[in-house]
Amino acid sequence: MITSSGRSTIRSTVVVLATAALAVAGTVTVVARTTTAEAAGSVLAASSVEDEGADCPVPSGSSTSTSRLPDPFRKIDGTRITSKADWRCRRAETRELAERTIYGQKPAKPATVTGTVSSSSITVNVSDQGRSSSFSASVQLPSGSGPFPAVVVLGSLGADTSTIRSAGVAIINYDPFAVGREGTPRNNKQGAFYSVYGSSSSTGLLMAWAWGVSRIIDVIEQSGGNILRADAMGVTGCSRYGKGAFVTGVFDQRIALTMPIESGSGGVGAFRAIASESGAQPLSSAYSEQPWLGDAFSSYTGNPNGLPVDTHQMVGMVAPRGLFIMDNPHVDWLGARSGSVAALGGAEVYKALGAGDNITYWSDVQDGTHCATRSEWRTPLQQHLQKFLLKTGNAAGTFRISSRKAGNLAEWRDWQTPTLTDGPTNPPTTPPTSGPTNPPTNPPTTPPTTAPTTPPPAGGGCSASVSVNQWTGGFVATVRVTAGSSPVNGWTVAMSLPSGVSVTNAWNANRSGNSGAVQFTNVSYNGSIPAGQSTEFGFQGTGTGTGLSPTCAGR
Repeated sequence: MITSSGRSTIRSTVVVLATAALAVAGTVTVVARTTTAEAAGSVLAASSVEDEGADCPVPSGSSTSTSRLPDPFRKIDGTRITSKADWRCRRAETRELAERTIYGQKPAKPATVTGTVSSSSITVNVSDQGRSSSFSASVQLPSGSGPFPAVVVLGSLGADTSTIRSAGVAIINYDPFAVGREGTPRNNKQGAFYSVYGSSSSTGLLMAWAWGVSRIIDVIEQSGGNILRADAMGVTGCSRYGKGAFVTGVFDQRIALTMPIESGSGGVGAFRAIASESGAQPLSSAYSEQPWLGDAFSSYTGNPNGLPVDTHQMVGMVAPRGLFIMDNPHVDWLGARSGSVAALGGAEVYKALGAGDNITYWSDVQDGTHCATRSEWRTPLQQHLQKFLLKTGNAAGTFRISSRKAGNLAEWRDWQTPTLTDGPTNPPTTPPTSGPTNPPTNPPTTPPTTAPTTPPPAGGGCSASVSVNQWTGGFVATVRVTAGSSPVNGWTVAMSLPSGVSVTNAWNANRSGNSGAVQFTNVSYNGSIPAGQSTEFGFQGTGTGTGLSPTCAGR
């Protein structure tokens, strides 16, 4: 049983007052402020507040144990959201359930936050509930004149800092142990967070580390923006710091770009999937190694199916902001297959919000060294910095899943992604809903091409359209199946593949044949399509995928 009486009184009060103050100034934007890049067609929605949904009431409710990933679009009361505007409060429900069962509570902004920002350091002083603490971080500026975007690097171990600085982005080296120290028992936690909220706080280290980054952003906001820009912040970390970077981006909507690396159990990897992934660090080990996760998670280390949420929903909580997940398929302990499952599940939230181009998952790497600086990630790192922090680029996100650790979302969900009715109106091409087991060896070099979309049939039946991401020697095709004026209760899509084209993998559909005349039929959960609605499946092929012309027959 999961119950809740609503958001924390302190958090709600702070956000309501902040919202009221913004309303007086005439600048409230419920979802996000508009940027130049967004006006150009991208959905780049970092917020001006830490938690947009803090004023949302979260009702009491219960969760049913399930081995499948929970439906991220289903509210606690059992109904599903139908509009993009509904996501704000659905996200708030997800947040509170995650705090209560996985991470522990992240308190609202302390009563007093002060500090300084210089070209070499940031100091942070906090005071709340009659207690105070302080910590600091070092700063490395790039060449040129500021103010600069900045990436917080947890533990000086994250994405390639030379690439970040050469792009014109500052580095903030943050020691998370100053805020939440490892090597301490759960009933005597130490660090700046626990000096304020008590050494016996049930909040785990990952959330304490995230709280510390949020306070750094508070100080940057107060500094006047002459050196660093609070509206262009990123966060990264690898291994345990990758766990912390992920949680930081999930729980502070001011962070425009989140970049966790090889975060393993307690990080991006879906808890339900980790429990069945051979060689992955067990949940009990991740819980007991350090007090990373909240104390309440002890009830779920042997029963992840009882969790009301899973990490695919944490991925979804980052949406529509930038998310670049980097994983290592060569070390079983890191659970990269479970990471791909969570990323694929969370990508469905991005897709529903019209922000599918804002998420990247990349585990197709050659070097198996833990936390290595990899050449495969250099270009996408530069592209993400340009797009989300510098606002000078618009590269699409991509999924490059290693065949060594490829997850299959179809095995983990029994829900479909809804078509939400409002919000961003320019959804870009989205990643496939299940990972190719044979990922491309080279990233796409040409933009996706889309066959002309045929209107739904006037009567019953269905229509099909296809979009293709092509690269040298291969492609991924995404096929949209749309019902006519009557519901469809099962469908078959047929297409003739050009000479030299062969299907190597398919997801969200069964297939008959790999070359020539190929047929795809629905799987158990996507055969029923309401009138006028759509579902999607995909496949990967060798050769050139241009000129595909699918036809659809419904039942």
